[in-house]
Amino acid sequence: MSADLKARLAAKAESEGFVHMGVCRPDAVPEARQRLAEWLEKGRQGQMGWMAERAEWRGSAAALWPEARSVVMLAESYTPAIDPLAVLEKRDLGAISVYAQGKDYHDLVKRRLKRVGRWLIDEAARSGLACEIKVFVDTAPVMEKPLAQAAGLGWQGKHTNLLGREIGNWVFLGAIFTTLDLPPDAPEVSHCGSCTACLDICPTQAFPEPYQLDARRCISYLTIEHRGPVDEELRPLMGNRIYGCDDCLAVCPWNKFAVLARDAGYAARVGAPPLAELAALDDPAFRARFAGSPIKRIGRDRFVRNVLYAVGNSADPTLRDVALCLTHDNDPAVADAARWAAARLSQCALRS
Repeated sequence: MSADLKARLAAKAESEGFVHMGVCRPDAVPEARQRLAEWLEKGRQGQMGWMAERAEWRGSAAALWPEARSVVMLAESYTPAIDPLAVLEKRDLGAISVYAQGKDYHDLVKRRLKRVGRWLIDEAARSGLACEIKVFVDTAPVMEKPLAQAAGLGWQGKHTNLLGREIGNWVFLGAIFTTLDLPPDAPEVSHCGSCTACLDICPTQAFPEPYQLDARRCISYLTIEHRGPVDEELRPLMGNRIYGCDDCLAVCPWNKFAVLARDAGYAARVGAPPLAELAALDDPAFRARFAGSPIKRIGRDRFVRNVLYAVGNSADPTLRDVALCLTHDNDPAVADAARWAAARLSQCALRS
């Protein structure tokens, strides 16, 4: 009965828009706790204190909800239709990570997860089985990527992101923890081989070794999680990336098998706006512009700080006045970024 229910669950998940589903046991990744502890000990989490605060739950799905017997892992594609690296050549524009250009994926994925979860509860009840569930999308202390590998969806590549032979690496992951005992899938193994494309392209060399990420040097971390000024050593390497970074994802050869995003909500609404336009945003304008977007959560100050680093990297002296207007901003990190950008562009003007 459980095998038949799992097959029908997979069909339901596909009908809801998920591109892959697999099942593992909550204790399927016993090594996760030690790996996380070693990563935290090296300080590679940077300012993400919550990684350490919930390390016990994060290191063991079984500890998070002891009543769970199965973890259903689902992947949803957000593969872009265009090359996300092309905007890096247009230095007067802001490069925003593909995942943040549409609606907030937390809302879209969770809505689908809940529909699949309710279906599972109803189908189990019709078979006389009691079923409880909990659904998670990225905001709970769940190590989605190791669990997804244990469930056979793909493997964690050398860039530490999940990728699969049939889905590429442009995927969001969701988890349904359930008290049902569903048949587990075989775990996937790495198929990266000798490829180092994702490591070689990283602008800040955030990978100290394959399969290891130092968040403190990762542009996604620096533009989203890091509070206050970014180290001056790293600022020039950020280019015009103002929210996230897609470089390591974009060059993965397995993306030739990636499935294009199915949900229209992932279609780019934000695009690559002009830096001058973004730098002028005050708090109300920022909130209005990015309503419903994951960008909104970092707030105007951190966002404009990022924009000013991009202004400083633009080599466009005409943007110097944009930076000068913010050298006395109320936020110290914004004012510091503005002074840095203005000084950089003054040097560009002298050289020209």
